[in-house]
Amino acid sequence: MDFTLEKYRQLLHGLRDAGYGFVTFQAYCEGLSDFDGKFVILRHDVDLKAEHSLAVAKTENELGAKASYYFRVVPQSDKPEIIKAIAGLEHEIGYHYEDMTLCEGNAEKAIRHFEQKLRYFRQFYPVKTICMHGAPRSKYDGRDLWKHYDYHDFGIVGEPYFDVDFSKVLYLTDTGRRWDGFNVSVRDKIPVYQDEWIKKGLVFHSTDDIIDAIGTSRFPRQLMMTTHPQRWTDDRAEWMKERLLQSAKNMVKAALVRRK
Repeated sequence: MDFTLEKYRQLLHGLRDAGYGFVTFQAYCEGLSDFDGKFVILRHDVDLKAEHSLAVAKTENELGAKASYYFRVVPQSDKPEIIKAIAGLEHEIGYHYEDMTLCEGNAEKAIRHFEQKLRYFRQFYPVKTICMHGAPRSKYDGRDLWKHYDYHDFGIVGEPYFDVDFSKVLYLTDTGRRWDGFNVSVRDKIPVYQDEWIKKGLVFHSTDDIIDAIGTSRFPRQLMMTTHPQRWTDDRAEWMKERLLQSAKNMVKAALVRRK
């Protein structure tokens, strides 16, 4: 079974055994990610079911791996005790912002909301990085806020969609509950470099496909791996529920992509 904690543990073991260092996004932005140039940025978007994120964080902690967790302000994600617990495991906490959607495209309201929520999350961790929440059904792209403002003015050192050199860093995301879900993704993709990765055969469907490729000559030395922890569980009922729900979501997202 894919998308279980056991499968995620196997993935981390495969990367570690192949000599990859695990780094947070903040460490990458601050130039602390050398590991002889062979590393993986572990990023987690906590969209829903925050308790699953704590289970993933504990799994990483067992292997001495540090990761970046981005929390939304919605109740399904914003769980203070869980945020504190993950920070206590020495993982990075960041803001998974969607202020343009929440403020209906009003940039002035959105930046005030952003600043307020940034202060809120800094109660738990000295937040230095942020990451846009894709919000596929929203007509607003959260990144448009930075057409009007500069996140560096708020003490932020990085946003993945702006501050990663994706010509060198392979981007893998489990969006759509698959690793090749970019065709049904509205915003969680890197289209500029996607064709180049495809030409090099760097497209994977399952987690086992990635594990099998680690250590081969075609597998890159640097990558950002994004997961949505709500999908990763050893509970069979939760696993099946998420599988069915994501299948329905993928049909909606595919329709949205076709319309765009």
